[in-house]
Amino acid sequence: MAVTSAAVTSTVVRLITAGALHHWLLGPIGSNVNQYSFAPRSSTAYRDGVQRQRSYLTFHCPSLELEHLRRWRNPLVYRPLVDLLTMEERHLLITYRFDRATIQELCTQLEPDLMSAIRHPTGIPPQVQMLSVLHFLASGSFQTTVAIASGMSQLMFSNVLSRVLCALLKQVRSYIVFPQVEDLATVKGDFYALGHILNIIGAIDGTHVALVPPHRSEQVYRNRKSYHSMNVQMVCLAGQYISQVNAMFPGSVHDAYILRNRSIPYMMGQLQRHRVWLLGDSGYPNLSWLLTPVRNPRTRAEERYNEAHGWTRRVIERTFGLLKARFRCLQMTGGSLFYSPRKVCQIIIACSMLQNLALRRQLPFLQEDGPDGGVLAAVERVEPMDSDEEDAEEEDIDNRESVTPIFPVTHR
Repeated sequence: MAVTSAAVTSTVVRLITAGALHHWLLGPIGSNVNQYSFAPRSSTAYRDGVQRQRSYLTFHCPSLELEHLRRWRNPLVYRPLVDLLTMEERHLLITYRFDRATIQELCTQLEPDLMSAIRHPTGIPPQVQMLSVLHFLASGSFQTTVAIASGMSQLMFSNVLSRVLCALLKQVRSYIVFPQVEDLATVKGDFYALGHILNIIGAIDGTHVALVPPHRSEQVYRNRKSYHSMNVQMVCLAGQYISQVNAMFPGSVHDAYILRNRSIPYMMGQLQRHRVWLLGDSGYPNLSWLLTPVRNPRTRAEERYNEAHGWTRRVIERTFGLLKARFRCLQMTGGSLFYSPRKVCQIIIACSMLQNLALRRQLPFLQEDGPDGGVLAAVERVEPMDSDEEDAEEEDIDNRESVTPIFPVTHR
């Protein structure tokens, strides 16, 4: 008895509706039915089987409605997104470095920029975007690892990272502030308590953040320790607040060159009439607003000055240590950053902003592998000095002659 095309089509449609076409077709097509019928939906075998079934239907049943074939598409599966409200406070501090209230404050502040990217119901909420970026900065893990933990794809997280960094950098003037005239008395008092040096408003130094260099200018990013990096210059206050950061120069550039080519000379020039100074190591020149150690002290006063100078300037080393411990993406132990120099610069500035926010909110620094249940005495962490140690050329102006005679015998 002949079977009409309409009858075949009707039978196929009923089989599709009943969900039996999968087994009915694989018999004549594949020698091993179980190869496809029990394969996971994400496997290559399953996708090959579905493609064979579609090809068979298209050839033998040309009158079959396209809408019936569309029913064979795999349904979209969404990973569960992280939820701020369901996490414990301690877990937030360990994983994201901030408590719930601070994260919500950040989300509210950046919401206009983060909400503009949501164009359909499956868009990533601002809260999830913020949490995923904080997790990346704190852990230093690969994008894929952070993306899976946050419930999104690697490509989606890459876009989220760029979006959150740009949103954060728009607020940089609210987080990183150089001392103003009305702040000088407080800042000078805090520094005097460290080493008994008068009129100090900041400690300056450089640190290196490793990155994978561009192929065309690989040598430019190789620093004196023979790895590729960005040379980051920072100024900090006595409480380890970062008051200025410059992350635009490659690792081969000397600290003294960075100092002369950016905004610090201008800002210190504005405060020159107040007779204030920064403290720098021997890699910097001695300027009218920058005090460096005496190379070869010949008097007891010069020795006391060097001792007080080193004790006070040590705060910038502790600042680098705390910054890199809180945000492991900046550490060499986590590997080099696989981003363009421009994005690495954005990451460094964003971490500096978040560091100041954590200090402002007086948040504890917790890590899973720390002593006493995870609490680390981060203020005692001092990383080895990785700035340029070569002595810079002396300037004609030497303010140290007016500073050294006033030191007490002990400075602690």
